[in-house]
Amino acid sequence: MLSATDNDYMSRVGTGTPMGNYLRRYWHPFLESSQLPEPEGNVLNVTLLGERLIVFRDSAGKVGLMQWNCPHRSAPLYYARNEESGLRCVYHGWKFDVTGQCVDMPSEPAASNFKDKVRARAYPVEEQGGVLWTYLGPAQLKPPLPQLEWALVPESRRVMAHFTLHCNWVQTLEGDVDSSHVGFLHRTNMRSGAYDARYVEHDNAPKWIVEQTDYGMALAAKRETPEGDTFYWRINQWFLPYFTLVASDLARTKIHSHIWVPVDDYHTEVWCVEYTTQGQDLSEQDRWQLTAGPQAHIPSFNRETHTLDSNETNNYRHNRVAQKAFSFSGITGIREQDGAMTEGMGALVDRMAEHLGTSDTAVIALRRRLLQDARALEAGVEPWVASQGEAYRLRSWSAVIKKDAAYPNDPRMREMAEVPR
Repeated sequence: MLSATDNDYMSRVGTGTPMGNYLRRYWHPFLESSQLPEPEGNVLNVTLLGERLIVFRDSAGKVGLMQWNCPHRSAPLYYARNEESGLRCVYHGWKFDVTGQCVDMPSEPAASNFKDKVRARAYPVEEQGGVLWTYLGPAQLKPPLPQLEWALVPESRRVMAHFTLHCNWVQTLEGDVDSSHVGFLHRTNMRSGAYDARYVEHDNAPKWIVEQTDYGMALAAKRETPEGDTFYWRINQWFLPYFTLVASDLARTKIHSHIWVPVDDYHTEVWCVEYTTQGQDLSEQDRWQLTAGPQAHIPSFNRETHTLDSNETNNYRHNRVAQKAFSFSGITGIREQDGAMTEGMGALVDRMAEHLGTSDTAVIALRRRLLQDARALEAGVEPWVASQGEAYRLRSWSAVIKKDAAYPNDPRMREMAEVPR
């Protein structure tokens, strides 16, 4: 369990909090590029790390991400006019470019230079992998973007979806490093072939090797197999601060990645990305399977609203009849199953009430690492991986290997992701 003090320290991300300061050393995905398509288009709301922001694409196609309130008298810039390479507040006509600089102040005398002295708080934005990324930390420490493989491959090789859960980012992230729940909560989905079911079902108490790394953690779950002379290994990766790679199937042709972006202390934007690893394009069936197939990963995902139609307001459409007949959880969809569990803990879970066991080894290690790194930053030690984009170019994987093989001495078996040309 964690103390109430450590629980708050780890979970809260607002401006000036220790974990908020730590997270601001990294780049954050906040919107798909396709959601902000045309120059001088709509102005959209964004909340990230507890900061309420607006985003727009100017006449030249540049993206601006800035404070919600106009620096003049705090009127909401959400209603501003997107015109002529800037955003003009409709209250008094002050206009700002994508850097936040005020470029026009028609409510002041023409001879005044007051506009040159006024800036809105704005953050840098870069586009990569069909996603808009921003950095909210000190400008002089701005690092390169993380070289996550899915963001580097062509669009034809990836598919993504994202939505908001009403709970804290750490409890959603914890679910992705917890391999032991797969054999229970997702049992019905495993039987579709998605998780090499016979191996997971054979051993519901995996042995853990959790390796702290310079980029986060390598999480190896070792299971006995029906054959008896081999182990089934599932190796997930956790890249700081909140990127995860779920172990691939045995063929290693596709990998599923999750991103757990803190909206604020009580909401998380969950990103799901599937991509191919051997140069082939995703088929239309692969794309369809993510949200609409017979064993879809997120079957209730609504692409128009970027929400889940099965959610906490309707108890994730939990079906007791199905639960008795064929569905272990009674909930359809892996993300919906996880969402029901993490949202059901409360918006910010009370970890003092927990009783952790050996199956929680990875969860415990994750918490310790987050607390350790945030405290190190308070002591003046910058997070190393935040400035090392290439450190993110690794893969997750799974394998069945003889028990006497040398492999268990290195559960990562680091496999460098390709460099797209």
